[in-house]
Amino acid sequence: MANLDFTPQERERQYNPRVAVPDHGEKISTRAVQSETTRARYACELDIRFGPGPKETLDVFPAAAPGAPVQVYFHGGYWRGGDKADVAFVAEPFLDAGACVVLPNYDLCPDVTLAELLAQTRRAIAWTHANIAGFNGDADKLFLSGSSAGGHITAMAMAHDWAAEGLPADLIKGAVPITGVHDVSPVPHISVNEQIRLAPADVGAVNPMENPPRGDYPVVVAVGGAETESWVQMSRDYAELCRAHGFAVTYLEPDGLDHFTVTASMGEVESPLARAMLAQMGLG
Repeated sequence: MANLDFTPQERERQYNPRVAVPDHGEKISTRAVQSETTRARYACELDIRFGPGPKETLDVFPAAAPGAPVQVYFHGGYWRGGDKADVAFVAEPFLDAGACVVLPNYDLCPDVTLAELLAQTRRAIAWTHANIAGFNGDADKLFLSGSSAGGHITAMAMAHDWAAEGLPADLIKGAVPITGVHDVSPVPHISVNEQIRLAPADVGAVNPMENPPRGDYPVVVAVGGAETESWVQMSRDYAELCRAHGFAVTYLEPDGLDHFTVTASMGEVESPLARAMLAQMGLG
C-alpha cells in the first residue's frame, strides 16, 4: 500500500503529477493541438451520447473495414479535469493499423462522486459493446486503456463483474492501465481531494489495489521512468497484483518519460508503449 510518511509538501509532489511536472500545462496544450489535427485527418463521429450525465458522450473513430479490434481509451485529469477532445492524438497508431477507437468522456468531481464516475465509465464500455459493430468494430475484440485517472478507470473496469450486468464475463480482451492511480489511499491526504471529496472510509470500494482484476487476458502496465518513486511504485505493485491473479503482464517503465510524456508516447507508433498495445490487439 501507499507510503504516506512524507511531509505534506513531499506527499503532494509524490502523488500529484501536476506538482511533480512543472511544465505540465505546456505538454497538455501540445496534446490538444495534436488532437485537432487527428480529428481533421481521420473520419470520426463526435459527442455520441451513451448516458444521461452532462458529459456522458463519446467520440468514435471507425475502422476502415468490418470486424476490427476496438481500443477504448479513458482520458486522465485526476477525475477532476481533462476531456476526450484533448486526447484524440492517441488514436492514430491504432487507426493506421486498422482498429476502431472509442474515446469516452465522463462527468468530473465534484459534480459526481468517484463511485458515480466509475458507473458512467462502465456505461460507456457497455454502450461500446452493444453498438460498435455500426462503426466496423468487433464487440468480441474489446480492449481497454487509459492514463492517470484513466488508468484507474481501466483497472476498476478490469475488476468489474460484467456477467452480473448480462454482458459476457470475458468482455475485456486486453487492458493497458498507463501511469494509473492504482492506489487511491493517498487521495484524501493531498490537495486534489478538494474536488474529489473522497472520505477515507470510501477508499476501499474504489481502490484497484483492493479490487483485483477478473478474467484471463493480457495486461500491459506502463509508467514513466522519470515519475516520482511513489507513483512508479503504484504501477509496480499493480503489475504484481495482476500477476498474483494469474494475468500475463508486460511491465513498461521507459527511461526519461514523465507522467505526461509517457501518455503522449501512446500516440507514437514506434514507442514501446504503442508497440506493446498494438501487439496485444494482434496488430503488431
